[in-house]
Amino acid sequence: MAAARRLKRVVASQPGFLNFKSTSDSADSISSRRKRVNKNKKKNWNKYSDINDVDEFLEDVRHQERTTGGLLSEKPDDSLFFLDVGQPKKAEQKEAEHVKGKKRKGKSERPLRIDLILQHDSLVQPPKDVLAYQQPNAKKLRRIAEKAEQLAAKGEVPRRQKQLLNRRPVARTARKAVTEANNNPDREYYDIWGQESKDAADPWYLQQTGKKLVKRPEKLNEKPSVLPAVEVIAPGGSYNPDFFSHQALLQEAHEVEVKKQKEEEKIERQLAVNKEDTATEETILQEQVEGLVEEENEEEVAPNVEEEDVAVGAIVQAEKKTERQRKRQKEDKIKEQQRLADKRQTDQRQQLFQLRSIKASIKQQDQKTKSKQKLRKAKQEAQKAQPRRLGKLKFQAQDLEVQLSDELAGSLRRLKPEGSVLKDRFKSLQKRNLIEPRERAKFKRRHKLKYVEKRAFREIT
Repeated sequence: MAAARRLKRVVASQPGFLNFKSTSDSADSISSRRKRVNKNKKKNWNKYSDINDVDEFLEDVRHQERTTGGLLSEKPDDSLFFLDVGQPKKAEQKEAEHVKGKKRKGKSERPLRIDLILQHDSLVQPPKDVLAYQQPNAKKLRRIAEKAEQLAAKGEVPRRQKQLLNRRPVARTARKAVTEANNNPDREYYDIWGQESKDAADPWYLQQTGKKLVKRPEKLNEKPSVLPAVEVIAPGGSYNPDFFSHQALLQEAHEVEVKKQKEEEKIERQLAVNKEDTATEETILQEQVEGLVEEENEEEVAPNVEEEDVAVGAIVQAEKKTERQRKRQKEDKIKEQQRLADKRQTDQRQQLFQLRSIKASIKQQDQKTKSKQKLRKAKQEAQKAQPRRLGKLKFQAQDLEVQLSDELAGSLRRLKPEGSVLKDRFKSLQKRNLIEPRERAKFKRRHKLKYVEKRAFREIT
């Protein structure tokens, strides 16, 4: 308790602290009997330490920050006190009302009750988001900025800035000049050996001298996607939608969730362990006895292998054909070639009587080709509205913002906001192929954080 009283005196003696609540438990704490406890062990800190006075001090500080925006001792006198000069005179009040043009006299302007309800009553500043201040490649960018400052101090210009300064602006004419005919007597005379430069608007001169600008491809003028910049939401997404349109939107969201669930179940089935592959007592015993059984079978199979070797050797030592046999083989080969030629000729003759069926098959094949071309064109048109693969990441569509039937609000005042405008615009740029799909850069610590117990903390404990 001595340590608690000492801590309480230290807290009360701190500058800038004004206690709003009176401490009436001082006499009780002094009169309470002291208990001897070993506080060198950590488990006794929370059990036998009295921190009520510290909690009261912190609660009082938080109360001052909420109500006044800081400690009262740090506030200037003008914000805490005001000079009372009495009520203004009636004549001055009437002149002020006449100048302002008030219709109702005797009533001062007061804010509406709805404005008072929506007004932020806490004066504590919101905490800063640390992740919002993090920047990928921050160390590299800081190093580049420091190098630029060093060059600027020396009076040198960076290489990239030199390249920009060396570029000459191209003088573009407002209209294209029409090339005049060579046999026109009114054509201006041009001396090729003169000092004056030829008019740059002449296409023939630009083409011959190699100064003609490259024509911009038409494909660069096309938009990367036919989708509009801002897509109109479905009728079911309104705050007071029609029943059928809202049910259609719910059905669409349901199909998306069912598709995700099927993909998860498919992955679970692929990763599931097959019960047949698990080891049993029979399979374990079979593996243990496997080497012993194979030796007996090898002894029985050995004589059969020798017989097969003899048969293979007999096949290799084939007898040489006689001249009569070779002549007979040649005649059979000539007869087979003649038979195939006759068959081919008869087939060609038969095709003359199949012209009608051949025409029908050709017509049917042309129809199939045309239908495939139509499908291919329709597929190409549909792909124009789909996001392309611009990077290593695949585009992930944003979740549908839909409310259930019991969550619908009858008015805009009771409507709960959903989604984020910034995220919606970012996804729209990815969907229209203006930027590639990205994900937040991951910041990994190179070394683990080390926690050290400071000397001041040891003295208190």
